[in-house]
Amino acid sequence: MNSIKTTILTKTTAAIFTLCTLLVCLVASASLTEASGGAKIKAAVHTEEHKEIARTMVHGVAAGLGGALANLKNENERIELIRSFVAPVRFYSDKSGYFYVYDSKCVNIAHAVQKELQGKNLYNYQDAKGSYVIRTLNEAAQKGGGFVNFYWVKPGAKKESPKLGYVEPIPGTDYFIGTGVYLQ
Repeated sequence: MNSIKTTILTKTTAAIFTLCTLLVCLVASASLTEASGGAKIKAAVHTEEHKEIARTMVHGVAAGLGGALANLKNENERIELIRSFVAPVRFYSDKSGYFYVYDSKCVNIAHAVQKELQGKNLYNYQDAKGSYVIRTLNEAAQKGGGFVNFYWVKPGAKKESPKLGYVEPIPGTDYFIGTGVYLQ
């Protein structure tokens, strides 16, 4: 019974935290657009806006998940919570923003779009340019977080596109969470 109450409380807390984080990002996005005088945002400003949204979203969700996972000791319950948490979240105007979670061994824990990656070790995965994507993301997360350039298949596309990812560790866990923006 305690496990059920803990799970419900954890999921409720995570959902509230996600909604608050999304609201902050929407307000920040609207402020940046308004500050530009309502004119079409240039590509460089657009990318900076997306970077700030990515950093804000990842940081907030990492902190929220860290707190929610602290109450769960069973690894399967932790993974289930992470997957259910990241699965529905989409952001950016084209809905291309989503989350992915890996452990420090580069095993995919959760991917909001490519569910077939869940449970797979991508330590040796190389993108179209030969970069070890997940290794590099893991290294950035191990340093406390950061941006990484790589190539990845954009949802709905058939080939890889340049992407700027941002990752941070999930506090108190062996996981890191990330998102990114597809570059033009």
